[in-house]
Amino acid sequence: MSSLSSLSCLGFLLLLLLHGVASLDYKAALTKSLLYFEAQRSGRLPRDQRVQWRGDSGLNDGSDAGIDLVGGYYDAGDNVKFGFPLAFTVTMLSWSVVEFGTQLSSKNELHNALQAIKWGTDYLIKAHPQPNVLYGEVGDGDSDHGCWQRPEDMATPRTTFKIDEKNPGADLAGETSAALAAAAIAFRSSNSNYSSILLNHAKQLFDFARNHQGLYQNSIPVAGKFYSSSGYEDELLWAAAWLHRATSEAIYRDYLGNTENTGGSRSMFSWDDKFLGAQVLVSKLVLEGKVADGDWDQYKSQAEQFICSCVQKGSNNIKTTPAGALWWQPWNGLQYTTSALFVLSAYSNYLSAAQASINCQDGTVSPTDLIKFVQSQVDYILGSNPRGISYMVGFGSKYPEMVHHRGASIVSIKKDPTPVTCKGGFDAWFNKNAPNPNVLEGAIIGGPDVSDGFTDSRSNFQQSEPATVNTAPLVGVLAKLA
Repeated sequence: MSSLSSLSCLGFLLLLLLHGVASLDYKAALTKSLLYFEAQRSGRLPRDQRVQWRGDSGLNDGSDAGIDLVGGYYDAGDNVKFGFPLAFTVTMLSWSVVEFGTQLSSKNELHNALQAIKWGTDYLIKAHPQPNVLYGEVGDGDSDHGCWQRPEDMATPRTTFKIDEKNPGADLAGETSAALAAAAIAFRSSNSNYSSILLNHAKQLFDFARNHQGLYQNSIPVAGKFYSSSGYEDELLWAAAWLHRATSEAIYRDYLGNTENTGGSRSMFSWDDKFLGAQVLVSKLVLEGKVADGDWDQYKSQAEQFICSCVQKGSNNIKTTPAGALWWQPWNGLQYTTSALFVLSAYSNYLSAAQASINCQDGTVSPTDLIKFVQSQVDYILGSNPRGISYMVGFGSKYPEMVHHRGASIVSIKKDPTPVTCKGGFDAWFNKNAPNPNVLEGAIIGGPDVSDGFTDSRSNFQQSEPATVNTAPLVGVLAKLA
């Protein structure tokens, strides 16, 4: 395998063709991607819960503040509910339904996608009890990371943290507004009453963010240690773009049109940086002829610069591994890949509808070109790579078995209810040189290093820890490909 690392992307793809790699089952991957969110659930699990090794957890969340904050999602391999990435997860799941709902329906996964969204939005509604109050975290990252326990019997503090008028967080409020506005569109045809509730909360949160600006980690310092925000202008644009798509109201269009900062050319799209998402949503309006001239075209130009850099036809291309995989950074690199692939997939739809293409510095890119590129990157993630390993857990014949994930790495409480102690979990399970007893199906882990390398080890959290923000964007992409 070592000689493969020096092959060019083209050479590697030719090698795959010569060895007759079978077509990948995108539908199976889609099914697993939605199954993963059931494994991340906090709260009282429903009767139709499919991931049976999980049990109820966090049933007293919010009690310290006299509020019901039961539910929602654990963000990654720990047992903390971080509101900032949780909201982005919900936005991307919702965008998947908004953009690829027809494909999800045809693959019998629309119901599961909506259920994944609703598990998040039900929690976000609870977390927003007043127009200018939003709970942004339950649990403490430091104490949680000092223990290795199943969520079902965790003994760490479940402290709640919030933002309000005196302690604002426009980024957190803005992202939550975007999530609820996008979800309102996703539920509009199947549950109009719920959609209206979501939209009302989204509008209130946008006003809260706009009128009380500031970085949320200044109000919730414990969150900043793990999910620090680099700014809030992007979340305000992102929320305005989703609210405009949900309502067509002029107030949100004007906000987008009057901004002095459309973001410029971005290098990534992530839980922290939403400028590209706003640029892409506005680009759709430009391509449809609903807005024109001036700053509107700037949104489109900036979005297309990023897309050109992904497909390696721009002036400042995204770095790739020797085998051609997009690569951003050593720690959880695939989160940036999956979000970028979603952008390319959605944009291919917009271009097709407008019968348009992109004029990149190094050539024209058509909608078909975008999807071919997306497919090649998804194939890499699912196992068509030098190591022959799928970075989606549970997919294919070879995938990571020692994923950095507390619940998956410890025997199910249903098989052995003996409590796992805070430190005892490290000795008995974290340090155990054996596959996890529970397969975290559908999880996208951090992924390869810059040389296409990967070490399957629980201690290798940079590469082996999954997160909801990794898998959420891939739901729509897989629906498009399936």
